Amino acid sequence: MAGINRRSVIKGGVGAAGGAALAGAAASRATAAESGFRPLEGGTLPSPVSVTADDARYEELVRGINQRWVAQPEAVRLVSSTEQVLQVVQEAASAGKRVSVRSGGHCFADFVYNAQTQVVIDLSTMNRISYDASRRAFCIEAGAQLGQIYETLYRDFGVTLPGGVCPSVGIGGHATGGGFGLLTRQHGLVADYISAVEVVVVDSRRRARTVVACRNASDTNHDLWWAISGGGGGSFGVITRYWFRSPDAAGSDPAAQLPAPPKSVLLSSVAVPWATLSEDQFVRLLNNYTDWYRNNSEPGSDALGLSGIILARQRAGGGMALVTQVDGGLPDAAGFLADYGAEITAGTGITTPFAGRPLAWLTASKLLPISAATSMMDPSLRSAIKTVWTKTGFTDDQLATIYQQLLRTDYSNANSFAQIAGAGGRMNELSRTATATAHRDEVLFAEFEAQWTSPAEDEANLTWLRELYAAVFADTGGYPVPGDRFDGCYVNNPDTDIADPAYNTSGVPWYTLYWGENYPRLQQVKKAYDPTDFFRHAQSVRLPS
Repeated sequence: MAGINRRSVIKGGVGAAGGAALAGAAASRATAAESGFRPLEGGTLPSPVSVTADDARYEELVRGINQRWVAQPEAVRLVSSTEQVLQVVQEAASAGKRVSVRSGGHCFADFVYNAQTQVVIDLSTMNRISYDASRRAFCIEAGAQLGQIYETLYRDFGVTLPGGVCPSVGIGGHATGGGFGLLTRQHGLVADYISAVEVVVVDSRRRARTVVACRNASDTNHDLWWAISGGGGGSFGVITRYWFRSPDAAGSDPAAQLPAPPKSVLLSSVAVPWATLSEDQFVRLLNNYTDWYRNNSEPGSDALGLSGIILARQRAGGGMALVTQVDGGLPDAAGFLADYGAEITAGTGITTPFAGRPLAWLTASKLLPISAATSMMDPSLRSAIKTVWTKTGFTDDQLATIYQQLLRTDYSNANSFAQIAGAGGRMNELSRTATATAHRDEVLFAEFEAQWTSPAEDEANLTWLRELYAAVFADTGGYPVPGDRFDGCYVNNPDTDIADPAYNTSGVPWYTLYWGENYPRLQQVKKAYDPTDFFRHAQSVRLPS
């Protein structure tokens, strides 16, 4: 089947990577040496590059991956070090100018590229990756992209982070929003590996400064670390770099400080044309799928080495793809994959066996984003998304609604879809309040997305997406209200409608859907580290009233 685009398969790094690399703090100023950047001869630091409207690069640099959002800032500032970020932030704070920050540019909302932004801070050249022996952690600058991170960590050290599939997502926002991917069941969320983070913040006197916040509960800035570990981008300051280390790591060997990915995996993709799948069979398939993850998602389960995705494209796309990755090191991995396929397809009429292609893990991480079953790699698209975390799965009526909405004949777009991914496992090990990430009771993660080319198609695609989502959650005011079955939405895939009472009639505010009971504490961190609300966007954490 033709694919969707690189933002489609478990990327989880959007409101982050695009509204990205924003967070907050207040303490010691980082030196040029600490940032890894060296002064020019004579002791002066190079100035940030400034791209204005008369520069040929401007049009390219005032938009992200989502072509719906285009800004007209006074300048895009390309920064190469923490010192340069500090300089740009101080200049903007002194002048009272609105800033936004780009890490990878994968934001579904207009958090970076909007009419209010006067200065865009572009972190794309801050992409260094190194091992910090003093912290026994991997130092990764906020502009580094996932593909580069996976390649470097694995090639040089044999380790990885359990992040999303899309290689061009920036770590700046991906990590602070949680960071969900095919290895999350085995190893947890990317945010769970943040050992420390460096942030440029602005105090009550509009003075910019740099602070490092650590996981250690005795750290002065521990609350900021807590907030950044799931609080999303854009609320506290500019994240310039992270240090990543497993919470239970020991010793000083770099290879023991982060999880090792599988040596090899089995990749499987089974195509299911709509013509072969009735509504009842679709419901059965999704119930089987949900049951499998409900029964195989305990943190200590032997089944965490398997992660699957059901990609159900709109009628014009022809059907579905059942994509599965299995750790090749599991005992009888091929048999395990076959048994999984048999269980989730039982009673559906699907007879295609689940046979995996054996690949080295790093090769698979590069193949999956460009696979015909999962990706189209088209950077010219416009898009919108809505998400849900679920603890128990959808009801039969909701599944029937999804089927009906996907097969509507009054709307046609091969690049629109529903995608449901297996979750649980080690992401559920922590309590809901251990970090700002409240989604710790999950079985599945689902997203509904539309992608299109022309502004003239905006209304038709947004209407379809809104109607599908509203119909699925009709009983709870159009949104997945946290409770026994659902658990709100994913901040890394921001939804521009979530705060609009015309679409969210649930009575549950957008911030509760993103952060649950953690929001009041996030507000206190906001007050402590960004008291003037200098860092803000349409869905940033608000100052307490």
